[in-house]
This record gives sequence, structure tokens and C-alpha cells, in this order.
Amino acid sequence: MRDQRRHPFRDSIQDREAAQHFERTAQTASPTYRLAFNDPDFLLKEELRPVRLQLELLKPELVMNEAGVKSTIVLFGGARIPEPAKAGATPASLAALSPYYDEARKFARLMTEHSVRNGGLENVIVTGGGPGVMEAGNRGAAEAGGKSIGLNIVLPHEQAPNPYVTPELCFNFHYFAIRKMHFLMRAKAVCIFPGGFGTLDEFFEAITLIQTGRMEQVPILLFGRSFWEKVINFKALAEAGTISPEDLKLFRYVETAEEAVEQIETWENAGKKRSHIPGR
Repeated sequence: MRDQRRHPFRDSIQDREAAQHFERTAQTASPTYRLAFNDPDFLLKEELRPVRLQLELLKPELVMNEAGVKSTIVLFGGARIPEPAKAGATPASLAALSPYYDEARKFARLMTEHSVRNGGLENVIVTGGGPGVMEAGNRGAAEAGGKSIGLNIVLPHEQAPNPYVTPELCFNFHYFAIRKMHFLMRAKAVCIFPGGFGTLDEFFEAITLIQTGRMEQVPILLFGRSFWEKVINFKALAEAGTISPEDLKLFRYVETAEEAVEQIETWENAGKKRSHIPGR
């Protein structure tokens, strides 16, 4: 991140470096003598959670602003869905979903090719930065010669960033809520591929914000009608009255990358001006 200070005062970087050269005494060796902003033990205290939440919101926001990212296309989908060439090593049920890896890869490539032709700062692909569908999205963007964003998160089991995320746009999160906020802050479309609990969580977060008017409408596309109609009976929700029949128009089904691109280009609200931060 660039240093944008425009004041005459001695800055924090200078003092952090100077503090490393203090004479070693009982006083300077005490944890209480550390500069507060350079004290990991202090920053990780329970009482500092509000500060950590703010930092996790600010860091990616500042970096993406400096990179000039104006808008994004969000890809959600399962981490376990394999590349077709490697599907033989997975259970048959997952292997059957492997074509969605290729569709995600193709869709990201098509969107990024268009983005690159227009400067590469609009419709930048953003994924969760992990394997499966996420890898496919970042991979397609890289193949088109564009940048892509990865919003990874620390999990009990290792989920290292996939190698196709643009390194300077690869982020790591502690808080799921802040991560989901960053997914939607610049979103011009949200594309959801088959996935598990995490994908469902991300989908319902986005559609709830739109349904309740906390976020202006953007295209929401569900790849694979047969998968989604088997997993979620949306019509039953409308028939039960727990959602409005009009809510069924908040999303559309697509099967291919080309169909998804067409839907985004023709979606009646795709060009509508939106709030910068959903729910702000």
C-alpha cells in the first residue's frame, strides 16, 4: 500500500523503526512499552475486536481503491468441485458436477476479456480465492490476461489461495461477515455455482439484501437449474407465503457461460446506480 501522508509530523513507520533500537532495559523490555499499533498481543485482546473489524474492512478497501478496481463480478461455488481432467479421483456425485468448473472458467474468461478491452478496472472477477469453482474463476481471468481478486478466509483446515489469484489482490480474512461485505461492495453481478453450506450462505446473504432493499438489484444467476431446484424448493416458499411470488424474479437460472454473459448484458437493472456499500 502506498504511503499517502501529507502532514509535517513524524510518522508511525519512523517511530516503529526507532523503537527497535532502544537500549535494552527492564523498562523497554516490558510489553507495556511497545507502541500500541506495533503490539500484536495488545491488538489481539478481546476488547480490541471492534478495531480488528475496522481494520479488516479498511485494508482490502484501501488496496482495491489504490488498484483502481471500480466494479466486480462475483463467483460463488463449491470448493470441492473438481476440474474435469481430475474428476476421476473424486466421488461420482462430485465428478458429475465437474462441468461447472469449466463453465466458471469460461465465464470468467469471457467477462475478463471484455473488461481488459475496456481498461480492466470494471467487472473484475472476484472469488473466495480457494479451490474448485473459485480456482476456475481466477484461472479464467488469468487466461484472459486480466486481474482477479481472491477473498480467502482462515479455516480450521488449510485453504491456501489458488495460484491464479492476482497476488496483490489476494486477501485473507478472519471475519466471515466482513468478507461477505467485500464480496458485494463493488458487485455488478453475482453468479452462484453448485456448492455447499458456504455457497448457500453467500447466496442467501446477497438475495436477502436485495429482497429487503438493503442493496440495489444486480443480476443474480444460478448456474444449473436441476441442481438448485433439487436443493431448494423456491416455489414452495412462495406458495407457503414466506416469500412473495415476485421474489422469484430476483434471480435467474443459466446453464452456460455464454448464457450468463447475455443475461448480465440484458438484465433490466444491470446499469442501475447502486449504493457503494450494501446496507450502509
